[in-house]
Amino acid sequence: MTDFTTEYREYCEKHGVPERVELLLCDLNAVLRGKWLPGDQVGKLVAGDVRLPISTYAPNIMGSEPPETGLGITVGDPDGVLAPVLGTLRPVPWCKRSVAQVLVEMKVAGRISALSTRAILQNLLDRFKALGLRPVVATELEFYIVKTRANATDAPEPPDRLPDAQNYDLEALSRYQAILTDIQDASVAQGLATDTLTAEFGPGQFEINFHHSDDVRGAADTALLFRRLVRAVVASHGYEATFMAKPYAHKPGNGMHVHVSVLDAKGQNIFAAATGVAPKLGAAVAGVLSTMRELQAIFAPHLNSYRRFQVNSFAPSRANWGLDNRAAAVRLPDTKGKAARLEHRISGADVNPYLALTAILGGMLHGLETNPPLPPPLEDSSADASARLTHDWITAVDLFEKSAFAEKLFGKAYRDIYVAVRRDEIAVLSAEISTVEYRYYLSRL
Repeated sequence: MTDFTTEYREYCEKHGVPERVELLLCDLNAVLRGKWLPGDQVGKLVAGDVRLPISTYAPNIMGSEPPETGLGITVGDPDGVLAPVLGTLRPVPWCKRSVAQVLVEMKVAGRISALSTRAILQNLLDRFKALGLRPVVATELEFYIVKTRANATDAPEPPDRLPDAQNYDLEALSRYQAILTDIQDASVAQGLATDTLTAEFGPGQFEINFHHSDDVRGAADTALLFRRLVRAVVASHGYEATFMAKPYAHKPGNGMHVHVSVLDAKGQNIFAAATGVAPKLGAAVAGVLSTMRELQAIFAPHLNSYRRFQVNSFAPSRANWGLDNRAAAVRLPDTKGKAARLEHRISGADVNPYLALTAILGGMLHGLETNPPLPPPLEDSSADASARLTHDWITAVDLFEKSAFAEKLFGKAYRDIYVAVRRDEIAVLSAEISTVEYRYYLSRL
């Protein structure tokens, strides 16, 4: 791949020199943080003269650094050097001015920080590569379009004139054609490999599918950048967009489904079988299921995430699998030929896509290496014995903290930082008294 100086020059030849370049750093929560750099000062980025505090990688969702992470002011809040991620320089088509964006990482002592979730995913992909294996992934992201709210604390409201259940409703697509077309056009302009777009069940809910790719980090980049793109494009039309896991109590939540196959050194799909479920596919599924509960804090990172796992919430509630069964946590859409793959259906759309893909692929690799027993499929009458996923955030974080597998997959240092950030978020949000408590307790007790 070319160097960034050449990449930037070629960008300017095509689009002109941008007024600014937005430097995008993905933090632990998949919130993009960074700086605006004037377009004529990109040389500073190339020279290593643009910096951010290393703690920028691991704030809580409120934006501050928990002291328990060992980062931030407790250690003097030292800087890292920002470095562009080659191949991610793109125009920002929703801006009226000439603006470019580029993903960045932070280097510490000349190396990408161990706090980078992109680097964590790459570490796992290197393990696959050492075995002569190459994962191929495709994500699906759901989101809601809602009316613009006057206050951040206001509940969301769906746009007018939409049915309560709009599943695959072409009229819903047509009614919001201007917004959806702008989303598709912006995706093309940014080189995001979008596929089909559908109306999902909830009012104002839509889903985008992305093409299958063996560039797994690129697929995670796409999911991350698409969320930014959608929020910006929808805002330009006078609405808000949200990838919050469960914005409505009685409507389906937003998920990020992930389809995965694995190719060998010859490019053959190791999950393909003439009949039945291939042994390696079964092993991968078993690995994902056996690690799902202890990694649920990755698939469901926030307080609101666990509302998807309540009864009748449209999300899988057990670590189970099935053949083309959308009620299962792991679905096998196809078991033959090139399309043989598993679909992981647990993650909310609020995940960090790098961490989610690390957890999914890590579970699969665990299965391929250890061949754990595969439980009966959901269609089998004995499948009810499968482990129930928790609907409690604190329990999920406890399981993650105690998990030897999570420590092996993410490293003890990162596992402990992740737990510290989540416990800080739990402490802050648990201290808030909700309006429903005032409604039913204040005047009755």
